[in-house]
Amino acid sequence: MEDLIQLDKDLFLYLNNLGTSVWDGFWLFMTEKLYQIPLYLVLLIFFYKYFGIRGTIITLVVVALLITATDQLSNLFKNVLFMRPRPCRADGVAEFTRFIAERCGRHGYFSGHAASSMALAFFTGLTLRKHLKYIFPFMVIWSIVVSYSRIYIGVHYPGDIVTGMAIGILLGVGAFKLHTFLVKKYGEVG
Repeated sequence: MEDLIQLDKDLFLYLNNLGTSVWDGFWLFMTEKLYQIPLYLVLLIFFYKYFGIRGTIITLVVVALLITATDQLSNLFKNVLFMRPRPCRADGVAEFTRFIAERCGRHGYFSGHAASSMALAFFTGLTLRKHLKYIFPFMVIWSIVVSYSRIYIGVHYPGDIVTGMAIGILLGVGAFKLHTFLVKKYGEVG
């Protein structure tokens, strides 16, 4: 286990130190959830177009449950179960980290950004794939970029990201199944 933790630290330092000031603005933009609102609005329009008003309301409820689940599970892992310091706070790592985030939280295992973005990617990709041919790969690539931004800015190890993405996939698939059931039962008639 100690070797795996050291590998995670070494990989983090390698990836984090690939950054340059030229790219800092882009990665700070990608990590900020509020800047993703235009994407969310476009997705909402697609849900309305393909699922109607009832289906869109169902979608909003399912997405709210999905994001709440990823955030709360992440907080449970970070602050109760593991309490692993983020790289920007870890002795032997922080002093070598290229830290450009506005702040550094206390604990980092696992990444809520990675979990919620991948959960949304899988939910959206699976739900809209019949209507939009490239939505699934687009959303997964978007999630990978958002997830990598957490390494770039200095607040998560690769292991935090991989775990978050795996949990996001599981929750996203579950949300897709719940959405499918609810839309069939309560969605638009005719």
